[in-house]
Amino acid sequence: MVDLAPTRLLLVGCGKMGGAMLNGWLARGLAPGRGLAIEPNPMGLEDLIRRGLHVLPSGDAIPADFDPNVVVLAVKPQMMDGAIGFYARFARPETLFLSIAAGKTIAYFQRHLGGSAAIVRAMPNTPAANGRGISVAVASPPVTAAQRALADTLLAACGEVAWVEEEALIDPVTALSGGGPAYVFLLIETLAEAGRKAGLPADLALRLARVTVSGAGELARLSPESAEQLRRNVTSPKGTTLEALNVLMAENGIQPLFDRAIAAATRRSRELAG
Repeated sequence: MVDLAPTRLLLVGCGKMGGAMLNGWLARGLAPGRGLAIEPNPMGLEDLIRRGLHVLPSGDAIPADFDPNVVVLAVKPQMMDGAIGFYARFARPETLFLSIAAGKTIAYFQRHLGGSAAIVRAMPNTPAANGRGISVAVASPPVTAAQRALADTLLAACGEVAWVEEEALIDPVTALSGGGPAYVFLLIETLAEAGRKAGLPADLALRLARVTVSGAGELARLSPESAEQLRRNVTSPKGTTLEALNVLMAENGIQPLFDRAIAAATRRSRELAG
């Protein structure tokens, strides 16, 4: 784990994801006075500004003497074309660029920053907001071991981190874990609606669904047993759960549905990257 205290960090975009990451970095020792954030709408950052964080409305306002050793690109992908030009002047071997912009490839950043730029592309997900996210990252060849360790530390501030060597794998990662929270929230909605149709009051059905999904997720996180075994633990022979699983695990059940969903999202991720 890299000591963040001496890190000179430039955060481009301090929205929900960027803000969640920033809070994680500060909790892990990043000195607010050594950080600079680019955010045109700094509402909600007042406390961090009082603590010494410098917030500027755009990249052209960065002081000429500011010399970051890591630039974190957290703007929305559709805004990247208009933003990236401000930061090309920092593209040198000792400066790491860490991007969390979905669909923006290493080749994209090389076109704007040069082929020798040290670039890490990462795909986090929204549970980063409460420190329970997971990020998957891939590094360009110029990234040094020290820069990779720095990127790992920055991403770990919001949850778990995994690395891949093939950038093409970021597309199914985006489909699975990037979009995964939405699928889980849909599961809550679906369970609640099924409970309502079975006769439960709507508010109770929603409460049961939310607590059950969040509790089961925490059990899966903490248990040494596999997801398959945890499922079996809940399933009594000839019981009610088995009846439901016979539907969900049928040939036309949930697995082929998710196969199609992840394939569709992966395909769309590749289209956006192209």
